[in-house]
Amino acid sequence: MIDILRRRFGLLGRNISYSFSKGYFTEKFKDEVFAGNSYENFDIPEINYFTELVKNNPDLKGLNVTIPYKEQVIPFLDKLSKKATLIGAVNTIKFTKNEKLKGYNTDYYGFKKSLKPLLEPHHKKALILGTGGASKGVAFALDELNIPYTFVSREAKENIINYDLINGTTFDNFQIIINCTPVGTSPNTEACPDLPYDFFTDKHIAYDLIYNPAETQFLKNAKERGAIIKNGYDMLIFQAEKAWKIWNK
Repeated sequence: MIDILRRRFGLLGRNISYSFSKGYFTEKFKDEVFAGNSYENFDIPEINYFTELVKNNPDLKGLNVTIPYKEQVIPFLDKLSKKATLIGAVNTIKFTKNEKLKGYNTDYYGFKKSLKPLLEPHHKKALILGTGGASKGVAFALDELNIPYTFVSREAKENIINYDLINGTTFDNFQIIINCTPVGTSPNTEACPDLPYDFFTDKHIAYDLIYNPAETQFLKNAKERGAIIKNGYDMLIFQAEKAWKIWNK
């Protein structure tokens, strides 16, 4: 039986007072079954503070990782899971019994599980807005679902198009549009990715990894044209529970 007493967990990130994870796990730990567990935010200004954080908190058992450290934290870890290695981003860290740090990615799992129920045969290809750590987990999930995708960024690079190239033909060819950028989060909730929203139809899925606000301007614009919309809340719950399993295995 797992010893659940006096175990500390937390979230690594920057400017994370809004944290979903802290609220979620704090609520979870109110159940007497989890008595003794605690969860806190570790808000650091840059990734080089991570080593000191670990040294000063020897009783930590696990961390979630959020923007902007999902990729930056990797060199500080002792080992990566196979999927985290393939994805190239980490959002979960397990402190092992031999005091090693092992990185995992549960973002891909949460995204895949939340998107799958929405998929219809005509949802054949996806546009991924953004190229950060979160987008890598999304891309990995799409690979597992056999859905081809293209990345979109402000600057075109190899295998990446820029927003200026998106038009009606793009929307004909890509039926799933996924926002992996922070555009639309508080306090700039009226902002949205620079897309020609009139080309959304009821054959499209608009998925936003943002969960606060629950309906971003991106989602509102897509919804007005009949698209199926989904925010990142369920994805976060699924990935959080997956992280919990990893910390306890």
